[in-house]
Amino acid sequence: MLKRTIELRTQVGKLLDAGLFGLAFWLAHLVRSNLDTVYSLDSAAIPPFSGHFWLYAFILPATPIVLEVQGFYLHSGGVSIMRRLWQALKSCLILSVGAMALVFIFKEQNNIGRSVIVIFGFFGFGALAVKELILHFWGKGKFGRNVVRHRYLLIGSPGDTGRLKSDFERHIGQDVEQVHELDVNAAPASEIVRVLHEHFINGVVLCAAHTYFGQVEQVIQVCELEGVEAWLVADFFKTQVSRTTVDDLFGRPVLVFRSAPDSTWQMMAKQVVDFVGAGALLFVLAIPLLIVALVVKLTSAGPVLFRQARSGLNGRPFTMYKFRSMVSNAEQLKHELAAMNEMSGPVFKVTNDPRVTPVGKFLRKTSLDEFPQLFNVIKGEMSLVGPRPLPVDETKRFDDIAHRRRLSVKPGLTCLWQISGRNEVKSFDDWVRLDLEYIDNWTIWLDIKILCQTIPVVLLRKGAK
Repeated sequence: MLKRTIELRTQVGKLLDAGLFGLAFWLAHLVRSNLDTVYSLDSAAIPPFSGHFWLYAFILPATPIVLEVQGFYLHSGGVSIMRRLWQALKSCLILSVGAMALVFIFKEQNNIGRSVIVIFGFFGFGALAVKELILHFWGKGKFGRNVVRHRYLLIGSPGDTGRLKSDFERHIGQDVEQVHELDVNAAPASEIVRVLHEHFINGVVLCAAHTYFGQVEQVIQVCELEGVEAWLVADFFKTQVSRTTVDDLFGRPVLVFRSAPDSTWQMMAKQVVDFVGAGALLFVLAIPLLIVALVVKLTSAGPVLFRQARSGLNGRPFTMYKFRSMVSNAEQLKHELAAMNEMSGPVFKVTNDPRVTPVGKFLRKTSLDEFPQLFNVIKGEMSLVGPRPLPVDETKRFDDIAHRRRLSVKPGLTCLWQISGRNEVKSFDDWVRLDLEYIDNWTIWLDIKILCQTIPVVLLRKGAK
């Protein structure tokens, strides 16, 4: 099943489940309010439903989140109905406990019957279980299979279709069924049309190397005339880490091979966090930074800020700012210390660098020298989290072209290398490995995790020298 179809079904399922739990909460209040007719309870203790309505602000958004955390929306043909019911039961328990905790926190015990929440948990599970059982048995039945399951014709070269056939067999429970197979090099258009008609095909899956593009075009034209979907499996170009997506360029379909994070809402959120976070830090730390600037100016000759050309996004140079922690002619003295370099590869690192001033040692130990880079973040040249920017001349000396992929995202103030004991990393290959690990696994939550781990690293002065 196409990922887009799975995502659409998941979103519909989340909305339906949230609605079922909302209905379960209303029914729980209705049942509890009328229990006095059976058990002679004092229903006056249960206020009107309007007094409980505020809990919808928790129940409706929390329901799909909790279910997703429990793995309820993972689509796999191997997941049994009993496991899904167990996931639903755990989710209902968590939601009930969460609602009870909110009632306690907001001191609403006297206004909301706690028994309503208990009944809500039972009703929520019951509604979810009934829905799942209906869908399960409907999908297993003949009518459900005819409606839901899609029948596909697999067309390709024998050497290319083997892995795809095994995928069809492994995911047979996901509403897909391979009903026939044709050799793309030996099947004329008339044969394709015959199979489409005889087997009532819903779609054609094309899996062939780029040498068969002429035949592939013919199959697509047949499907176009027949009104049958054609899916071209775009793995005929062998890539190692790139993720392939389909997009549109001036009305022309294009395949995008991307080995860096995509432009998604998470990337937009990253830009907002960068701008707001850098602005807030500059506002809060304005006076301390002015004091540091004054100390740097009074304790050694030279400018307050150290400016250097660093490699930014895709290698584009930008001027990076730091509080000057070295003597003013540090760059001219660098070649004299080449023999003391402790880092393999093109990067220059010296633990007890004689060019560092006494105040500079403190600034480096506390990472205070890095804070002017917040202005680079405001300007959009850097991010709060990302691979550390290297001097342009060091980037030019990369001996492995694969190292340049660390330039595929904006450089940052902190990164995995920073929180992994930066001065214990002596190999540039290990440094790059951590940067590529960050790029390949990037999410906005990973950024937040790194930022949170950076705070104790800076406060405890771990790894900085």
